[in-house]
Amino acid sequence: MKNEENKIGLFWGTDTGMTEEIVTVLVEMIGADKVATYNVFDNPKEQLEQYEYLILGLSTWYDGELQSDWEEFHDNGGFQDIDFSGKKVALFGLGDQEGYDEYFIDGVGIIGDIVLQNGGEIFGKWSTEGYEYTQSKAEKEKGQFLGLAIDEDNQPSQTDERLEQWVAQLKEEGFLK
Repeated sequence: MKNEENKIGLFWGTDTGMTEEIVTVLVEMIGADKVATYNVFDNPKEQLEQYEYLILGLSTWYDGELQSDWEEFHDNGGFQDIDFSGKKVALFGLGDQEGYDEYFIDGVGIIGDIVLQNGGEIFGKWSTEGYEYTQSKAEKEKGQFLGLAIDEDNQPSQTDERLEQWVAQLKEEGFLK
């Protein structure tokens, strides 16, 4: 079953509201008429499966753990069983590169691994330049994260510019029309 509206499905989870704020900005940049948003708290496996184009947003908590809604969706909600064949996926993650430098945006790597293992194609990979961290599960290729890295704790003044650049990159890559 395909999404009849031909929209992008944007799926996110948040504990503090920061990811939700980023979602709001992204929807404004992309266009509300082009994006349908879902909080993964509602365990939206059936909705996610309807979309060919997906944006997945999450934060990383503590020692490289998924945000609580994503953790539930990942462990008990069927996320790991989704067939991503033919799906185009863009990822963004929030993290703290100073306080948790050895786990910086690990959630993007955890979710991205499943997307790739289950046949999905990832768009919007992001340069590691401008970040200071010791390691990240999101860095699958040297110098490149599987998605946009946002650090609202240490680099909030760069968030809007990074979002603008990422949206432009997604357009350039043909992910966004």
